Formats: sequence, C-alpha cells, structure tokens
Amino acid sequence: MREVTKLMINDFKIMELGYDFLGYKVDRKSSLDFHHLLVAKRHCKILGLGEGYDYFNGSILNHDSSHPYLHQIETKDYDRFCYLTSEMFDMKIKGYLDIKNLRKIADILRSFEKEYCSARTKKGKILIREEFIKGRMIK
Repeated sequence: MREVTKLMINDFKIMELGYDFLGYKVDRKSSLDFHHLLVAKRHCKILGLGEGYDYFNGSILNHDSSHPYLHQIETKDYDRFCYLTSEMFDMKIKGYLDIKNLRKIADILRSFEKEYCSARTKKGKILIREEFIKGRMIK
C-alpha cells in the first residue's frame, strides 16, 4: 500500500469510522484503494504529475465495492460521476468525512440505481451488482 494511501486512511479515520469516501463498509485496510479524484491516472503523466498518487488528488475507496461501482457510474452517467466527485472533494477540503455529504452521495447513488436498475454491461452482466447496494453503510 502506498504511503499516501496509508496517510489518508489515518487522516480521515477510515478504519475507525468503518466506511470510505462513498459511505461503503470497510472492515480491513487491505480492501482500500487510492482513487484518483481530480486528475484521472491516465492524464497525470501528460500534466506532469507522474502517476498522480498525491494527497490532493485522492480519496479512499473500497476496491471490492465502491471503487468499481464509481467507475461504472462514470461510464454510464458522467454527470452523476462528477456530482459524486464533487461531494468527495468537498469532504477532502473539510478534512473529514461529513455525514451531510455522505447522505447526498447516498441520494445520488439511489437515483442512479433507480434509473439504471435493469441496465447491463457490454458483456451482458447486471450493471448494479448486489454488493454495490448492500455494501453501503450510509443509507
């Protein structure tokens, strides 16, 4: 695990709270990932940011649930993805995971799920997997 990821887990009290930046359950540090929040990893080198694993550019997400779900939302509904990113960035600025932001995030996720409840991936699999819904701590 990268040092910046460890630092953010500590600073935002992820393990103590038991949930990540999208309000998803966290039960072990090894399930956490660095999510490129502002500048996508694919653009970091072009912009001179190396691989972009910088404190300003990250949030912490569960690699089994919230992280893949967020990227699926990005491909299906970029506006909602941007709204989710904005809420996570707001908490970065505050320096803590704020329940008000997490409730807004939960609302955004529910509206996405309502709209895309029957959607499928390009490979024909259900877009919104069970762990994407059941993994949320903040309802």
